Amino acid sequence: MEAFVNNLLEFFFILVGLLLGYVALKVATDKTHPAKFGTALFWLLLGITFALGNFIPSEITGAILLIVGVLTLTKQVKIGNVQEVTEEEAQASSKKLGSLVFVPVGVLAVVAVGIAQLTPLGGQAGIGIGAVVSLIVAMIITRSSPKQALEDGNRMVQQVGPVGFLPQLLAALGVIFTEAGVGDVIANGISSFVPQGNPLIGVIAYSAGMVIFTMIMGNAFAAFTVITAGIGIPFVISQGGDPAVAGALAMTVGFCGTLMTPMAANFNALPVALLEMKNDNGVIKEQIPMALIMIVFHVILMYFWAF
Repeated sequence: MEAFVNNLLEFFFILVGLLLGYVALKVATDKTHPAKFGTALFWLLLGITFALGNFIPSEITGAILLIVGVLTLTKQVKIGNVQEVTEEEAQASSKKLGSLVFVPVGVLAVVAVGIAQLTPLGGQAGIGIGAVVSLIVAMIITRSSPKQALEDGNRMVQQVGPVGFLPQLLAALGVIFTEAGVGDVIANGISSFVPQGNPLIGVIAYSAGMVIFTMIMGNAFAAFTVITAGIGIPFVISQGGDPAVAGALAMTVGFCGTLMTPMAANFNALPVALLEMKNDNGVIKEQIPMALIMIVFHVILMYFWAF
């Protein structure tokens, strides 16, 4: 079963790689593209890492990522000539579909959770299968052809741009930080001014550390292992705090940091790109007040529930 699941996941990665390869082809054949070579190379290299990541040496993958980073840094990745949807077409589709537009999203969630809970395939395979099933449902509801779905995929990928893959890079960075012992460095630094034996101060430091590090990393999962090892265990759990309660609340308070940082590209940058908002930080500005309120409540709940 494990081999089957791994092969299934590999299939989904190859599908993503093929989509990115198609984007690279569309860019390469776009005669009016402002940065055709750099953009096509960017999507082609990313497609190679997705489709062939398990078949090429890690050194080559690392070199590819360095090239991808240089292309992004030098602003060589730009949107080209994509199939735009006019305001009239969008309004007409909205009136025609109504609430049915939410069905594919619900199907994805139900299929993914169902597979994760009721089968031995696991959550990752569930998300992949749910995505494929929801795409088929969306095509049926909208009466779209596979070619139209592919073109919409190309448009979405180009509109979102490099920020769409920032969460993956940040998650990898979290693993690197953990292996490098960043958690121990943080623990030593915190111990110099946070007193031992004070649960409230420990809870505040744990919560604040999760928020700040999540804002830096853009990912609460990446921050969790580092901050829990550096602050949570020595200053909260070792003081008698319930590890299940403290850990769960630490994770969710980290999500408060996600609401306040542009590094959380999938939450804050993608909506800006997809909705074509004028203010790059418009989503973050709306979320900050609620995030600050939730941080306070998390500190209170962790202090009273974990101890």
